[in-house]
Amino acid sequence: MRNKKKWFGDERRSEIILLLTNHEEPLTGGQLAEHLNVSRQVIVQDISLLKAKNIPIMATSQGYVMKDANPLNEPFSRIVACHHKPEQTEEELLILVDQGVRVKDVKVEHPIYGDITASIMVNNRKEVFQFIRKVQQTKASYLSELTDGVHLHTIEALSERDLDDAVQALHEAGFLLTDETRH
Repeated sequence: MRNKKKWFGDERRSEIILLLTNHEEPLTGGQLAEHLNVSRQVIVQDISLLKAKNIPIMATSQGYVMKDANPLNEPFSRIVACHHKPEQTEEELLILVDQGVRVKDVKVEHPIYGDITASIMVNNRKEVFQFIRKVQQTKASYLSELTDGVHLHTIEALSERDLDDAVQALHEAGFLLTDETRH
């Protein structure tokens, strides 16, 4: 349902903040563009301007979200080093979400650009399947392909126990990077 109103500059960016604040689920650039009667590219530019003003907007694989400003709900987090083939990415992500953790991001160390981090933000099997489908449909490659499968994930959970279980499950699957798994 397209909004017929023509939104301009600051008013449009204020509406983006309002929409993202009032939605628990991520909103895609296409959804925002349709609501605001502008192109997706205009939304991308608006998001960049808002981020430059320190508005806590995060781009995830499912769309844009406002970062949680409530520190009382901060989860426990841990960085894990992983190593696997691209075709094992779905299995790795499913192992993690099945242990009750959120996979926040992926990071690789590039020889020229240094650390490259990309948001993943998957919490459950449905989101993992959506993420994998999106990668396949766009024919995008995984960041870990730049580093022969070596990468880091920031994982989050409501308890240290869930993080411990996730790390153990990665180890049992052979995805945890150790001295023995390095080439």
